[in-house]
Amino acid sequence: MPEVYVAAGSNIRPRTHLREALAALAAAWPGLRASRTWSNAAIGFAGDDFINLVVGFETDELLAKVLERLKAIEGASGRERGAKKWAPRTLDLDLLLYGDLVGQFPGATLPRVDLAERAYVLGPLAELAPHHRHPVLGATFGELWKAFDRSSHALREVSLDGGN
Repeated sequence: MPEVYVAAGSNIRPRTHLREALAALAAAWPGLRASRTWSNAAIGFAGDDFINLVVGFETDELLAKVLERLKAIEGASGRERGAKKWAPRTLDLDLLLYGDLVGQFPGATLPRVDLAERAYVLGPLAELAPHHRHPVLGATFGELWKAFDRSSHALREVSLDGGN
């Protein structure tokens, strides 16, 4: 079964939406693993900070079914399709990896293009899968994270407990 990794983020009632998303993801994919949660400034627009994490799971579901489920979970959080790319979000569930698939597929480019360029994605992924190799770059996620310039986008560990 392929290992699947998904980035989850929110900056509109982020704790509430991420707790709900984690429950839905765990119900869909038993054995779900989650990184720690991190707060970071919005990128590309002025807005509230995001809270982000990465989840991983194994599945025998086809890529299209995984994407369908992710969109349904986003929709349940009130995510509006067609919103501007750089804008506040109730919930983003971005497929990062589906096994070692590489290429463009309906609804996804794999691996996610900016995977090694965003601290809020690479750091949590390196936590969950430090020895897993990037299917294009060849380096492990631990190696990529170690070499990453973290001063360019600071992360602050936060809890999903309490509040919004």
